[in-house]
Amino acid sequence: MRGPRRSLIALVIVAAATLLPPAAQASPLMPIAAAPEQPDHADAIRYAGANRDAAPPGANGMDCKPTAAHPNPVVLVHGTDSTAYSDWAGFAPILKAAGFCVFAINYGTSPDGESNGYGVIEDSAAQLKSMTVSILRATGAAAVDLVGYSQGAAVARYFVNRLGGAYAVDRWVGIASPTYGGTMYGVAPVVQAVPGATTVVAGEFGPGLAQLMAGSDFLDRLNAGGDTVPGVEYTSIATRVDEVIQPYTNALLRDPGAHNIVVQDVCPDTEVAHFTFTYDPTALRLALNALDPANASPPNCVPVPLGAGILDVVLASH
Repeated sequence: MRGPRRSLIALVIVAAATLLPPAAQASPLMPIAAAPEQPDHADAIRYAGANRDAAPPGANGMDCKPTAAHPNPVVLVHGTDSTAYSDWAGFAPILKAAGFCVFAINYGTSPDGESNGYGVIEDSAAQLKSMTVSILRATGAAAVDLVGYSQGAAVARYFVNRLGGAYAVDRWVGIASPTYGGTMYGVAPVVQAVPGATTVVAGEFGPGLAQLMAGSDFLDRLNAGGDTVPGVEYTSIATRVDEVIQPYTNALLRDPGAHNIVVQDVCPDTEVAHFTFTYDPTALRLALNALDPANASPPNCVPVPLGAGILDVVLASH
């Protein structure tokens, strides 16, 4: 629960936001177009491609009022080259049905407006901070919980650890978090070793992605002095067969008190990969347990063959 001191600081943050002019309160970061629930990531990507303003079902209702059982709104933060809808069209309705107020951000829009999760992470985290203030104002909540997927986990952690978000965030949950970056099966070190190659990657896929290669200056700065800060509960959910974060242990937090979960330690036959993680029922049950420990239950382990769904996601993305 939110302590008195942190509640007061959150109140001050919200009060300060009321001094912003009305234009600053408008939120292009928050899509609101009604859209259907999706069964898998590839279908959600296809729908989002033609409906860029789609909101995950059950998300972004600014009239939602938190309950005593679920006082913290949950804010969902998508990954690289994604949208709130494409990554969360499966999880948002689960959270809504569980009784949470749910919000999802479109951050880091590219200069051509065709992609999200593109810009530098520092700027994306500032956008998340702005949206969080708007959510606290609208709902009257003292704090939010954050769930970030892939780059979104780093954006959320930068907000918490470096932009003062710890005063308004109770829980951080990372799914396939690039906590210590990825080597991407050896591609990242090669890119980093070739002069100018990182700039090419940043131009093609966005500077945010380039910042998440293992050994980057950004990750060194973010993790300096520890990868967590006091007062926030951290849970990182990883998979041993992550095709982006290699070694998979780079998705785990190293500070004492952080909670790390490797999916295969819970469900050995669930070989879920990075690109399908936010539609995997085991991963989503583990994330829901982290957000709602009072009602936690073991996941119903669903076997997932190695590589299942990855090709379909790649095709849908192009």
